[in-house]
Amino acid sequence: MATGQAAKSARTVVIAGVPDGLLHDDVMTDILMIHFQMSKNNGGDVEEVVYPTMKKGVAYVTFEDQEVVESVLKKDEHRLEDKRLSRYYPLKVTRYCENVFCSVTSVLNMSIFKDLFVIEDLIQELKKKSTALTFGPLQSNGHITVQGSFPAMKLLRDFLLLKAKSLLEKDKREESKSHQRPRRRLQPHRLTAEMSDFVHDADGEKQVVVLDTDIYHYMKHFFPRTFLVSDDVTISDMTDGDITTIYIENAGSRSDAEQVLRVKEKIENWSLKLHNALCKKRIYFEEQTGDEKQRYKWACESLKPYYSHVLIIPYDTHIDVIGNSSDIFEFTKEVSSKIRGLLQTR
Repeated sequence: MATGQAAKSARTVVIAGVPDGLLHDDVMTDILMIHFQMSKNNGGDVEEVVYPTMKKGVAYVTFEDQEVVESVLKKDEHRLEDKRLSRYYPLKVTRYCENVFCSVTSVLNMSIFKDLFVIEDLIQELKKKSTALTFGPLQSNGHITVQGSFPAMKLLRDFLLLKAKSLLEKDKREESKSHQRPRRRLQPHRLTAEMSDFVHDADGEKQVVVLDTDIYHYMKHFFPRTFLVSDDVTISDMTDGDITTIYIENAGSRSDAEQVLRVKEKIENWSLKLHNALCKKRIYFEEQTGDEKQRYKWACESLKPYYSHVLIIPYDTHIDVIGNSSDIFEFTKEVSSKIRGLLQTR
């Protein structure tokens, strides 16, 4: 299912500037389909046209072939023309970003497995299981950089957790047997303290949730109640670039693993919903001057009241804008318009 959704997303474009209210929705859908099937518009076979959408004047067009998307985007100007329209209407075509949290980078510390595996062999196994991920070279300290989609990264983490947990259980069984036969006791494999902590979340009183950092920021800003818990539960976080790890622990006098698990499930459910609904647009500062940064920040802040579900995160070199696809498109278009207006008045 996830693969199919990703493929459809890659074959979809966002169309803005569709004349609203002039014709019946079915008629406008037909006009859009004809436009994007025509060779003079760099079009091709259209699988689906979604119109109207939640955003006025915005449609989604999905092609049967992803290559058509690239071709359509290369056309300098799209004019919607039809005998049923009194004039032509310029369209803005952009790549559909149902989910642009598609490439995150994480550093894995594989040294915790060094006493139990040949790390190079383990990494080869991971590569075979996680074909959607890109693995960097193994460093001398056991660290390796992994890049790919967030869901694929999470599956990799879950696989490593299960592997570590099974080894921990095996180690305990071997130790138990060795106590029963002290004269023939063999030196059991010992998991390091790091690995024991790595799999501690599976025991109940401590749970770990791995989130895309942008999703985490969005949740904290718009859904802070997700992280509100009772005095018996504590939540802490650790951010490492694109990945934020949430630690949920029992802080009460009596153990309540179910309560900790409920908090984990609530965070995971919200994360999944947002991951499938949000996209991110990065606005880069071209000149990298203080004045330019202030102009962009002013433009973004002035538009905030009109886009109540858009999150703006400023950085030194760029501004990240997070929200649903149509909002992000309209927001960034208005930012560009405001910047142009400021430059023209100088």
